[in-house]
Amino acid sequence: MNAEIHKPEEDYYDTTSLEPVSPLSSTPVRSTRPEKPRQEPLTHRTKFWMWVVIALVVILVFFTPVRINVLLLGIDPTHNDTFQGRSDTMILTTVPPFSPFMHMLSIPRDLYVDVPGHYQNRINTAHFFAEVEKEGSGPAAAAQAVEVNFHVSVPFTVSIKTDGFKNIVDAMGGVTVNLPFDMSGMTAGEHTLDSTQALRFVRDRTGSDDFYRQLRGQIFLKAAAGKMLNPINWWRIPKVIAAVSSSVRTNVPVFLWPRLGYSLAFSALKGFDMHSLDRTMVQNWVTPEGGQVLLPLWDQINPLVNQLFR
Repeated sequence: MNAEIHKPEEDYYDTTSLEPVSPLSSTPVRSTRPEKPRQEPLTHRTKFWMWVVIALVVILVFFTPVRINVLLLGIDPTHNDTFQGRSDTMILTTVPPFSPFMHMLSIPRDLYVDVPGHYQNRINTAHFFAEVEKEGSGPAAAAQAVEVNFHVSVPFTVSIKTDGFKNIVDAMGGVTVNLPFDMSGMTAGEHTLDSTQALRFVRDRTGSDDFYRQLRGQIFLKAAAGKMLNPINWWRIPKVIAAVSSSVRTNVPVFLWPRLGYSLAFSALKGFDMHSLDRTMVQNWVTPEGGQVLLPLWDQINPLVNQLFR
């Protein structure tokens, strides 16, 4: 007896229309799923205004029509976990309106000026006095001292302590500096510095003065920015950002970060416009208490300040 061959039931689909068919009827079963509404294409007018908005955002973010001044502060090490140190490094930075180019002016820590509330003193003491009186007020006091003496608006500050500096350099994997001549016990040429060596380099006082310290600070800043712009080091960026966020105090609003970041990168590629108060702009003087300070010669300083910040 021949076994009956079982033929599986065919799917109830009309192969010509690809629509479901009832097993009891040849009438296609219409789907009840609602059809998606048709999206009307964007009109030329809508596209035009979209591009206008995008262009305005780009202008406001990267080419803001206002000047941005930021005071960079490197704070002396302290014996406690506070910012109660003097501002060992002071760099007044500006990004002009409609320009991505960053300009920097290093201010000597021993510059003897009017410190608001404390008569005449070294400009680096403004941060210390304020921080001791009220925690967190040091950066604003340092900015006020710069405003009073240099007649430049300084609404924003960025401050970093010694240990924070070392953490950032560690996250970067060290920094290679190119010395134009022998300095800080190193010969002219390239030297790769770890975090401890980098800190010693920018703060070294042995056999040098405030002017060489300003130069070393600028050399290091150029080298650090240049390293992070190299694509082979981009994998380090998340670690560097984490180190910066945990080590830096700033009142720069978030919406200005893209412009400052772009300006920093642009200037690093083109070459920073860095300046300092040189020996022709100050006069050595000894205070009645025996302190060796630098008296500002404003007739020499003001033209440079007007050139960079006006």
